[in-house]
Amino acid sequence: MKKIWLVFACFTAFAMIFIMLFAPLLAPFDPNEIDLAAKFEPASLSHFLGTDHLGRDVFSRLLSATSISLGSAFATIFLILFLGILVGGTAGFVGGRTDQILMRICDVFFSVPTVILALFLVGVLGTGMINVVIAISASHWAWYARIVRSIVLSLKNADYVLITRTSGASETVNFKKNMLRPIIAQCAVLASLDIGHIVLHISGLSFLGLGVKAPAAEWGVMISDAKEYVFSHPELIFYPGIAIFLCVMSFNIIGESLQERLGAVSEDR
Repeated sequence: MKKIWLVFACFTAFAMIFIMLFAPLLAPFDPNEIDLAAKFEPASLSHFLGTDHLGRDVFSRLLSATSISLGSAFATIFLILFLGILVGGTAGFVGGRTDQILMRICDVFFSVPTVILALFLVGVLGTGMINVVIAISASHWAWYARIVRSIVLSLKNADYVLITRTSGASETVNFKKNMLRPIIAQCAVLASLDIGHIVLHISGLSFLGLGVKAPAAEWGVMISDAKEYVFSHPELIFYPGIAIFLCVMSFNIIGESLQERLGAVSEDR
């Protein structure tokens, strides 16, 4: 049964990534084109999922929203990984006072709940998706830095690392050759588990009007636009809602599978 769910999750995730990359080519209509004469049209051959309160094609907007929501989540994850590996790797590898200073900075970020910190940073930086990506990255990188540091500390005195060092290789080469691969492997698992969490953050902030601004399509924006019509046209909320659900579920299943696989490989070794 687990394999069936994993296959489904992989198929869904790859489909969403494909949509993210090629949404403009797949959308049959301009997602922001308003046609008040065609508002609230039911699903048909011309409008696969009908139209919304402004006559915009819901299917086209859903494709565009997938591109923005998932693309922003990947951008956020990459920024988090960059900061986490840079800070955590430096702290663990250099050690000493540098390690103490960097870890105290991490403690400051740990002391504030991520949601509150993200809201505060968006308030300071201003609304917009770029600022949302920066805010969420700033509220999550410290956790990755701690994990990367612990990996480096566990490896820096390993025999093969010491042999590389005594052979005359520079510390940079030593880090890239012996430590970067296990760091990336562990961070990839954490990132796959965090993508769904990041998507929820982005959609939530957009729902509150702090992320993507209308008329741009994004899952949180689509739900916010449709909340006034929840009883008369509940499908307008259902479509982006199910997209968020499938995205979070798929990447969580993939992340858990990678985590189990990584644990099995570690035990074998």
